[in-house]
Amino acid sequence: MTIKKLLITDHNVTTGNVVERLMTDIEFEIYKADKARENVEKAEAEAKAQAKITAEGKLAALGLTTDDLKALGL
Repeated sequence: MTIKKLLITDHNVTTGNVVERLMTDIEFEIYKADKARENVEKAEAEAKAQAKITAEGKLAALGLTTDDLKALGL
């Protein structure tokens, strides 16, 4: 997927001037790296949630709950 450069809005609070401009190359690289990191973090969180659901299903198949494991100190 190709991402086009985004607009940056600069606000000068002293003068009240507002300027819209395209991201610089460096800003754009930082933006893409941040988006990639967010995607990895989201995928990791989803994988962790799915693993928890799977584990709870296996416990239920054995007739156990997470409270049972806590009671055993696990």
